[in-house]
Amino acid sequence: QVQLVESGGGLVQPGGSLRVSCAASGFIFTNYAMSWYRQAPGKEREVVGWISTYGLSSYAGSVKGRFTISRDNAKSTVYLQMNSLKPEDTAVYYCKVVLNEYDYWGQGTQVTVSS
Repeated sequence: QVQLVESGGGLVQPGGSLRVSCAASGFIFTNYAMSWYRQAPGKEREVVGWISTYGLSSYAGSVKGRFTISRDNAKSTVYLQMNSLKPEDTAVYYCKVVLNEYDYWGQGTQVTVSS
């Protein structure tokens, strides 16, 4: 079965850094692009960025230059490195993969940016 498990969230001060992970299983990881989304309280879920099967990545304007997505195909894991964090980055972060036009989501990991 397709499974995505996020981890690595926590509390960090503004300007700090954090790396969250998404461990994937149940599908051929190397054949699929992966995405990161986030959802803040009272707001709709929004895309953070994505990474292709070739390792090319793209980002939302709000995080571009601060966040980096990478993947380790040997470990079937995608990462989101977050630098220069701001309070507005506070959200639950989710990873997603699309298989046969169906969106599969992880359970999410909470990231809180506060002083």
